[in-house]
Amino acid sequence: MVMNLFKKRDRTSFPWFTVGMAGVLLLSFGLHFWGLDRFNTLVFDEVYYVKYANNYLTGTPFFDAHPPLGKYAIALAIWIGRHFQSPQDAINNLGGVPFSPWTYRWLNALVGSLLPVVVGAIAYHISHRRSYALIAALFTTLDGLFLVESRYALINIYLVFFGLLAHWFFLLALEHQNRWRWMWLALSGVSFGACISVKWSGLGFLLGIYLIWIGANLMQWMGNNIQNLRLPFQNLTQIKFYHLIANLAIIPAIFYYLIWIPHLQINTKADFWELHQQILGFHQRLGSGASVHPYCSSWYTWPLMLRPMSYFYETARNTIEPVPSFGPALPAGAGKVIYDIHAMGNPFLWWLSTAAIVLLIIELVRHIWIEQNDANRFYAPKLWIGIYLLLNYGANLLPWVKVTRCTFIYLYMPAAIFAFLSLAWLVERWLYSVDIEFRLLGVTVIFLILLAFVFWLPVYLGLPLSGEAFKWRMWLRSWY
Repeated sequence: MVMNLFKKRDRTSFPWFTVGMAGVLLLSFGLHFWGLDRFNTLVFDEVYYVKYANNYLTGTPFFDAHPPLGKYAIALAIWIGRHFQSPQDAINNLGGVPFSPWTYRWLNALVGSLLPVVVGAIAYHISHRRSYALIAALFTTLDGLFLVESRYALINIYLVFFGLLAHWFFLLALEHQNRWRWMWLALSGVSFGACISVKWSGLGFLLGIYLIWIGANLMQWMGNNIQNLRLPFQNLTQIKFYHLIANLAIIPAIFYYLIWIPHLQINTKADFWELHQQILGFHQRLGSGASVHPYCSSWYTWPLMLRPMSYFYETARNTIEPVPSFGPALPAGAGKVIYDIHAMGNPFLWWLSTAAIVLLIIELVRHIWIEQNDANRFYAPKLWIGIYLLLNYGANLLPWVKVTRCTFIYLYMPAAIFAFLSLAWLVERWLYSVDIEFRLLGVTVIFLILLAFVFWLPVYLGLPLSGEAFKWRMWLRSWY
C-alpha cells in the first residue's frame, strides 16, 4: 500500500471537512450539555472539588493533594454560573452555599466539548490530512470516560485539555520560523505550565515532547541527512537546546509557581516548599489495594479497561419518582430502575486502540529492520507519525510502572488520547487503501465504535436502566 501521505487532495465543491468537523462539534456539545443537571447532588470527587472551589471564593483555608488550577476553573464556573437564576428544585447546599449542579459543571462540559477539536488539530498537524483529523476528532467524541469526566466538576479533563493544547502549539511552532516560532513555543510552555498546575502527572505530556526532540537530534548525530528534507524531523533539529529550556522548562516553571499565589494567600500555614512536601508525603503514604479504595487498578490493566469505576449508583421504584440521592436507600429488591454513571471508556474504542498501538510498534520495528540500509529510512511521513504517537503514549503510561500507591483508570486518559490517534491513523489509511478488504475493515471499525458508544451511552449519561439491561452492559465481573 503506497501512499503519498502529505499530498494535498483536490478541493471539491462540497466542504466535507468543514461540515464534518461542525457535525462532530455539535454532537460533542449535545452530549456534554444535555441533562447536565440530571443528578442534583455531588458525584464522585465533586464532593471534594466543588467544596474546594467554593473555599477559594469564600477565602476558607483547606488542604488539597493536587495543584490548584483545576479547582480555580471550577471556582470560576461557580462565580459566573451563580449570576444566573436556577429553578429552586435544582439547587443544593452540598458545596457549602446554595447553587445548582449546572453552576459547577458547565465549564467542564465546555472544555470537554472542545477537546475533539484540539485532538483533530493535532492529527492534522502531524499528517496534514483532513480525513485523519476528522476521524480522530470523532473517536474522541465517542469515548465514554472522557464524556463522564467532563460532565461533572472533576479536574482530569483540564489536565488533558491543556496538555494537548500545548502539543498543538508545539506542532504549530515546528511549522513557523523566527518570532512566530518563539510565540508558539512560548504559548506551548504556558499550556504545559497549566497542565502541570492541574496535576503533576501532566509532566507526561511534556516528557513526550522532550523525547521526540531528543530522538530527532540523535538521528542527526548518527549521520542521517535530515537537513535535505522539509519534514518535522528537520524542523525539530532547528529548535536548539536553549529554545527548549527557555520555553518548555522555564516558562512552565514560572507559570506553575505563579498559579499557587492565590492558594498560598488563603492557606498561610505553609509556604510553597512546605506545601509541596505535604502533598508529596500524602501520595507516598497512600497505600494500594481494595482496602484503600475498591476501584484501585494497576497501570497494565488500563489499556484493556479491566477495572472501570462507578461514579454514581442509585435505584428507584420507577422512572417517575425522584432518584433517592438524599434520602435513605430503598429496601433490598425494591429498586426496579438503576441509575448508574460508569467512568468507563468505549470498550471497542479502547480495545482496538490498544491493538493499534501494538500494530504501530510492529510496523515501526519492521520499517527500521527492513530498510536499515536506506539512509532516508527515518523520513517517511508515516514513520514520523508512528514515532510521535508511540513516544507520547509511552511517556504518559510507562511512568506509572514505578508508582506503588493506589491508582485509577482515569490516570490513563493522557495516554488513551494517543492510542485513539493511533487507531484513527490506521483506520484512515485503510479507508484510502486500494484493497477493498482494508476499506471494509476501516468502515467496520468506525461502525463498531459508534454502535458500542450508543449501547453504553446510558451508563455514561446516567439514564434509567432495568436490572437486566444494566447487566447486559457489564460484560466483565471486574466492571461492577
